[in-house]
Amino acid sequence: MTKTNSGNFFEDFRLGQEIRHATPRTVTQGDVALYTGLFGARFPVPNSDPFARSIGYPRAPVDDLLVFHIVFGKSVPDVSLNAVANLGYAEGRFLAPVLSGDTLTASSTVIGLKENSSRETGVVYVRTTGRNQHREPVLDYVRWVMVNKRDKAAKIAEERVPETVPVVAVDALRLPRELDCRLYDDALAGSPHRWGAYAKGDRIDHVDGVTIEEAEHMIATRLYHNTARVHFNAHAAKSSRFGKRLIYGGHVISTARALSFNGLGNAFRVLAINAGRHVNPLFAGDTIYAWSEVLDTAPMPAHGDIGALRIRTVATKDRPCADFPDKGADGKSDPAVLLDLDYWVAMPR
Repeated sequence: MTKTNSGNFFEDFRLGQEIRHATPRTVTQGDVALYTGLFGARFPVPNSDPFARSIGYPRAPVDDLLVFHIVFGKSVPDVSLNAVANLGYAEGRFLAPVLSGDTLTASSTVIGLKENSSRETGVVYVRTTGRNQHREPVLDYVRWVMVNKRDKAAKIAEERVPETVPVVAVDALRLPRELDCRLYDDALAGSPHRWGAYAKGDRIDHVDGVTIEEAEHMIATRLYHNTARVHFNAHAAKSSRFGKRLIYGGHVISTARALSFNGLGNAFRVLAINAGRHVNPLFAGDTIYAWSEVLDTAPMPAHGDIGALRIRTVATKDRPCADFPDKGADGKSDPAVLLDLDYWVAMPR
């Protein structure tokens, strides 16, 4: 009898299924340093203990997207080990700050299943929750992923496509009550532009480009315990439709967020992920650019000196964003577009 795990195929999932994911992870300053080395994000709150303390944190919180990657990675062996592609996200909320020394665990609930017409694959929808060592939720989100079937003839007991809200409500956004931005230092933050400087419809070219290398991608997937074969296994990837390894989509998200510092430097916290799509694949050697559009602005309940910006960030491949590539002539996404992400950020007023 084999003792190894080949991962779940589409027909192994059931609606309502609860999955506890393995390997708790204590987040250390080493993780923080590696994340900085991989993406280079310059937002001051997760980079500086004194800066973070000046606005009410006990010390610098772990970057929100590092938390996202760690929680996401825990779900991969159970949810997407046999995935064809990760398709999208919704209803993501960062519920509480994570500090160095905290231990993260994750669990998922299957909330939707839909077999594809080819009967070779199906889409699995899960709600994943990350918790700290006190069992307090720090993050939850919905994602959907296309997963291979083991047996094309296998029948699915019940199917359902779940409804998700298009935008996380402002009153559902969470910040620690003790935050106070009266001592927030614009000069140290690297940007004079606070919440009031942005208006709905503003578009920002983040200017810089970053070329993604194979080695850093492999470090990242190992760092997050992301064992999906499409990212890890070059030998297996030769027989895929792309013929080579795909860069993990979260790598694009973190790169685009880091690039957004140039133009959104005071967006010190990611509050929620409303929606996200990985539009086209990324491979080693490709260069990422990014631009953002302000979709909405809102004051934060219970925080008179902090506002929320709803941002749409588009990441592109090998195409600078001066002309803001978005839709092609056929109405479909431009082939240069890698990521289309809709999210809320916090910014001092």
